[in-house]
Amino acid sequence: MITPFAEDEDADADAGASRPSEAVAPPVRRPPVRRPLVAGACALIALAAATGIVIDLFLGSPLRVLSYFTIQSNVLVAAVLAASAHRAWTGRPALAPWITAGTTLFISITGLVYHLVLANSASDFATTDGPETLTGLHAAANDLLHTVTPIGTALIWLLLTHPGGLRPRHSGLWMLYPLAYLIFALTRGALLPPGSVARYPYPFVDVEQHGYAAILGNSVLFGLVFYALALAIVGLDRIRPTLRPRENRISSTGDGPLK
Repeated sequence: MITPFAEDEDADADAGASRPSEAVAPPVRRPPVRRPLVAGACALIALAAATGIVIDLFLGSPLRVLSYFTIQSNVLVAAVLAASAHRAWTGRPALAPWITAGTTLFISITGLVYHLVLANSASDFATTDGPETLTGLHAAANDLLHTVTPIGTALIWLLLTHPGGLRPRHSGLWMLYPLAYLIFALTRGALLPPGSVARYPYPFVDVEQHGYAAILGNSVLFGLVFYALALAIVGLDRIRPTLRPRENRISSTGDGPLK
């Protein structure tokens, strides 16, 4: 005796055998990998930057304090590293490489300009309020903003980010910020009355003292140095070794937008 619908049952069995495994059982998702070492390092440097900023805001006029490249670059460090710390702690995807590397460039500019130009007695642009004249909270903020955060951020980028995610075009992209800051500093100085305190935030952009022609020359020189430093970061990114496993790093391996 022939069983009714036998052919239909065989067809259903064949169809079930041809279905992909995903249709039978959902794919297994890997849990997020937390990176406490990275989170702690990023949080520590972010806290150092925030502490220095708060001290300077407490000691001086907030609007004047915020006009300095030092403060602005440290605000960027605090924000980027705080975000990196949160992502590392929760196991979320890391920030794009050009963001962490660009932050490293800007805070490196802050540290290098301060130590080689502003605090260097042999420099033509040395300031009178060098590190040896600072005391108390002002000295602490000065060390945090010009030494601790540049070194800490550079070490985090060098040791705790994936290499190979940068391209030469990023060097030009990063230069937009120093250019925008130059325009801001000159416009702000032109709008303030002569003799205002810190009318120009740095002596190498002080039009009142040196004139526009000299400032243009200074800007071109500093810009070329900054661009060379940006290219050096891109080049170093291509040759530096991977020193830690993937789960202990804060940057994604690919070149992409903010995640």
